[in-house]
This record gives sequence, structure tokens and C-alpha cells, in this order.
Amino acid sequence: MSLLSVDKLTMSFGGLTAVSNVSFQIEKGELVGIIGPNGAGKTTLFNLLTGVYVPTSGTIKLNLDGKEMIINGLKPYEVTKAGLARTFQNIRLFKDLTVLDNVRIAMHQNIQYHMPAALYRFNKFYYEEERLLKEAEELLDIFKLSHKKNELAKNLPYGEQRHLEIVRALATKPAILLLDEPAAGMNPNETTELTETIEWIRNEFDLTILLIEHDMSLVMKICERIYVLDYGMLIASGTPSEIRTNKRVIEAYLGEDVNNA
Repeated sequence: MSLLSVDKLTMSFGGLTAVSNVSFQIEKGELVGIIGPNGAGKTTLFNLLTGVYVPTSGTIKLNLDGKEMIINGLKPYEVTKAGLARTFQNIRLFKDLTVLDNVRIAMHQNIQYHMPAALYRFNKFYYEEERLLKEAEELLDIFKLSHKKNELAKNLPYGEQRHLEIVRALATKPAILLLDEPAAGMNPNETTELTETIEWIRNEFDLTILLIEHDMSLVMKICERIYVLDYGMLIASGTPSEIRTNKRVIEAYLGEDVNNA
């Protein structure tokens, strides 16, 4: 059974259908891309998967450890707790909090103490807070951000803010990581580094990754399968080589120079 199954997903806003009858599956450990022109419904699809929107119709099923659950209709924090974490096209950090606090906040959904322990400062409270602090610092160290842990997030350079947002998502310990245009605003050198980072994250953290991206050099290099949206509809799916040569995709989005990507 697939890790994530989307069946006939539709999202309408009044008379506008942003996502129309979309179905796809993602297997555990895959790195899958979603591409398409601006306005194709890609971010709307992510918003449906992560509980920002409730679909007009259709189902989203998550299968973890042999337990299947329907997650459409859950609130965003419930979806995160179920195992899906995301980044955003426009960075959404807690900009006036420190780098370390951004990560610690994400980790608190996994705390092992209850309200009385926090109120009365039982030993369990101190133990758990120390554990979370250690895990947060270890994550920042992995992504070479530990030396900036006490800086405000808004003071980081753009590329490091992107990395911090990924770290914050990883701090929730997801099964599936959704990346919404992670290379947006990056220069070629930063994009090359990001490409290597995404592959490393998938392998190091044993994750399944679904990403939206316009940078075809990144998509074609690391994605094992690609889904293509246009006007809210799924018009093609396949391997990078299949997508490169798909006439409908070339006409709708890639253009004839795709093979130079």
C-alpha cells in the first residue's frame, strides 16, 4: 500500500476549480516532483495535503506502519502530527524569535509531559526540555547553523532562512517532507548546494519527499518521478526522461528547450 494516496481530489473556490479530480500515489522513500505553470494549482494541492484547505471532494490517505488514515479535514497541526511537514514558497519563519527557538517550537508537538508537569515544574518537565534543546542544537549543527542559534531568524541571509525552514520542518519528525519551491530566489550556486542537500536529507533522515519546483535542472536531476499539473488537472506523470519528451507537457509548460535544462 502506498505511503500517500490521493484520490479524485478537487478544490473549488466559488466558480473557480483550482484542483480538479487529481489522483496520485507516493511510495515510501521516493523523491517526487510536481511541476506546472504558474496558477496550475500546485500550491493549492500542497495546502490540501497539509490541512490549510479542506477539499471540496476526494480523499487523502496516509499509511504509516500499516495503519491507514484519512487526513483531509484535519487541522494543519494534526496533519503535521500525523507525519506530513512542509516548507512554504514564501518563507514563514518566526522572524522575531531566535534560530534556536524556531526549531524548539516545532519540536514541542513531540513532548512527553503534560500540563501539570509544566505548571509545577516536575522533573519530567526539565528532562524533556533538556532533551528537546539537545535535539534542536544537533539539527542546527547538521545544517551548519549552530553558530547562529541565538540570532533572530530575520537577520539570517536568505539562503540560511531557507535552510532554517527545512530544519524546522524536520524537527517535527515527519514521514513525508513537502517542499514548496525550495530554490525560489536562489542563485545557481545556492541551487546546486540545495540539490545536494535535498538528496542528503532524503537518505540521512529516511524520508519521503514531495517537492514543487520551477527550476528544471533541480527537478530533472533528483526527482525519480514527476507529476505535471495544468489548469488544476493532472496532465502527465512519469520519470524525468519521460516528462522531457512528453509533447503535452512541452506544449503546456516546458517548451522546446527543456532538454537543455
